[in-house]
Amino acid sequence: MPAPSQHGSPAVRPAAVSARGWGWRHAGRTRPAVHALDLDIRPGERVLLLGSSGAGKSTLLHALAGVLGDADDDGEAAESDESGSLLVDGAPPRSQRGRAGLMQQDPETQVVLSRVGDDVAFGAENLAVPRDTIWARVHEALADVGLSHLSLDHPTSALSGGQKQRLALAGILAMRPGLILLDEPTANLDPAGVLEVRDAVARCLDKTGATLVVVEHRVGVWKDVVDRIVVLQPGAASDPAVLLDGPPDLVLESARDMLKAAGVWVPGYVPATRSRAAGSPADGDLLLAADNLAVSRERPRRSRFRKIPPVPVQEGIDAQVISGQALAITGPNGAGKSTFALTLGGLLAPVAGTVGAEPRLGQGAGPDPYRWKAEQLIERIGTVFQEPEHQFVTGRVLDELQFGPRHLGHGAERVDELLERLRLTGLVGANPYTLSGGEKRRLSVATVLAASPRVLILDEPTFGQDANTWAELASFLTELLDTGTAVVSVTHDAEFTAALGGAELRLSAPERVAP
Repeated sequence: MPAPSQHGSPAVRPAAVSARGWGWRHAGRTRPAVHALDLDIRPGERVLLLGSSGAGKSTLLHALAGVLGDADDDGEAAESDESGSLLVDGAPPRSQRGRAGLMQQDPETQVVLSRVGDDVAFGAENLAVPRDTIWARVHEALADVGLSHLSLDHPTSALSGGQKQRLALAGILAMRPGLILLDEPTANLDPAGVLEVRDAVARCLDKTGATLVVVEHRVGVWKDVVDRIVVLQPGAASDPAVLLDGPPDLVLESARDMLKAAGVWVPGYVPATRSRAAGSPADGDLLLAADNLAVSRERPRRSRFRKIPPVPVQEGIDAQVISGQALAITGPNGAGKSTFALTLGGLLAPVAGTVGAEPRLGQGAGPDPYRWKAEQLIERIGTVFQEPEHQFVTGRVLDELQFGPRHLGHGAERVDELLERLRLTGLVGANPYTLSGGEKRRLSVATVLAASPRVLILDEPTFGQDANTWAELASFLTELLDTGTAVVSVTHDAEFTAALGGAELRLSAPERVAP
């Protein structure tokens, strides 16, 4: 493939956005996701879009990208309602595809090709950018997002969730769109990666002059990059969509209390959470242990009569999961945190070492969770994946919650409580795939809890949560800890780790191999 080029990035034509009374109701919903939106964004303007979980932020970004409600999206267009007008450069967004580059909440959905270089080049190639220019942009974009150490032939299947997030952003930067739409672009990144990606976006904007609309719950990350903050409120027939609109400092200073009430993570604010109950046991029972564990998502290969084990992404891991205690798994992107969690939860086979369940957890199922049957596993160890959609198996929120208890023969009595506690009561008839990112995360947690497992493993549990739902989730988990449930979380969220307490297992990044 061509070598990197030193050519500068040509300026793009920044896009303008205009909305007049625009609204959208998803199929199967009674309330609109967005209602009566009036908004103008000037070419080259940089806007931070805020609002509580479910306020319609992602819906608006999808609409601006021209990918909301296509006729072939399982009937979504026919059953949804759109009102008012939404225009990009004076035309409907669907007729302007290519003018906008959208990074979705779940980067897994944007990986389309098997090699890193090809995936970054995909968008530019479809815009008929000249070949030599494409590869110059690919190298530049990978460097901007901190993935230049990977070869262009590196398999995308081997990337961590955070690395896939960077990869998706690199693909957008290589397109040079006039409108950059970013839906929580730093949510799965380690602290260093957050700043790296934010700065990469800022450099791209400085070079190209493109218009930016970014959705992020954590205001402090983007406050100094944007020109303007727009706060949306959940759709209702009587209220307009925009709650607040103005320069960042003015909005944050004049409406701090209002923003906190709306669940916005204003700088310096950490919502209060429930404390552990007095008298909670300091020493619980050992339930699960990893001993000298090596992990990988790759399968063993066979060479003639030999089985060749995969190269582990992380090895030599020792950990203990104890009833009534929290264990936070931390470390940089690509350190193997999610792979370790899946192995600990009995969903991946160890490359080396062991994962052993104590008899009080195994209860006759044996010591090896990987060998347990599905019904034995889910009522002992419940795992919430990093991508919530990977857990959904039905077409309605209520059916999703009832699925586990129905197959286990118990747990149905918890469904109503979980709906209430995780703010899902008003969504029982909704299709899980139409929920916001934060709502999908809460639903995925609820479906696992319905089986009442003794060990709960959560991968990035606070992804997509506003400050209010974050505090409710953290408080709910402390209640589970007090009842003796062990909670293991893969997280970059230091405040969440502090709220739950317990032990921390930090995994280091694997050594980089030169491409």
